[in-house]
Amino acid sequence: MPIWRSKSGISEQNKAIETSSNETSDFTPPLGSAENAQRWEEIQRMNWNKLKSTVSVCIACPLSQTRTQTVFGTGDKDADWLFVGEGPGAREDATGEPFVGQAGKLLDQMLAAIGLKREHQVYITNIVKCRPPNNRNPTSNEARQCEPYLTRQIALIKPKLIVALGKVAAQNLLKREDSISSLRGKVHDYSGIPLIVTYHPAYLLRALPEKAKAWKDLCFAQSTMQSLK
Repeated sequence: MPIWRSKSGISEQNKAIETSSNETSDFTPPLGSAENAQRWEEIQRMNWNKLKSTVSVCIACPLSQTRTQTVFGTGDKDADWLFVGEGPGAREDATGEPFVGQAGKLLDQMLAAIGLKREHQVYITNIVKCRPPNNRNPTSNEARQCEPYLTRQIALIKPKLIVALGKVAAQNLLKREDSISSLRGKVHDYSGIPLIVTYHPAYLLRALPEKAKAWKDLCFAQSTMQSLK
């Protein structure tokens, strides 16, 4: 039993978990001006280095005015596993790397519990690349301005499985307003890539009993990945 999860009991993983196969999240740019469409198309043609440098000087939304630096992501660029959170916090803003505080330590423990670690078959990023002030959730406009960057990251990485960490990530990736409890335990679809939803590590630090549910989600993700190989 992994040391990070709650000591409370947990039933055996339900193998008959519902699959949502009719959901899509196309790489189609959101409705907007011709200028936005052109920006989207330009970003979708970028290679990895160009994408990263473009993100580092982005001023598309007001978050650029309060950030210390952008947080592009970290890990293996050829990863099978892609973990997506909501946005950088204060320590991430200072270091330029996602998930480096207490939530990051918990995420590392969660990864280790299923035999994974950063830099090897794992890539970690966020819905937005700049820290929202006071660690608030990103607005819909902020997420929308960052969406082409994340879309291009996913296209370049070509992960076999995406794990959405928390409600903000799940709702933005799936374009749905459903609760996280209703999204857990299912295989969703993001442009042909299986996507699984679990709790954000920062939430688990505040709600310790939910760690048992997160462990079940990770077991489900692991079994899903194994079925893809």
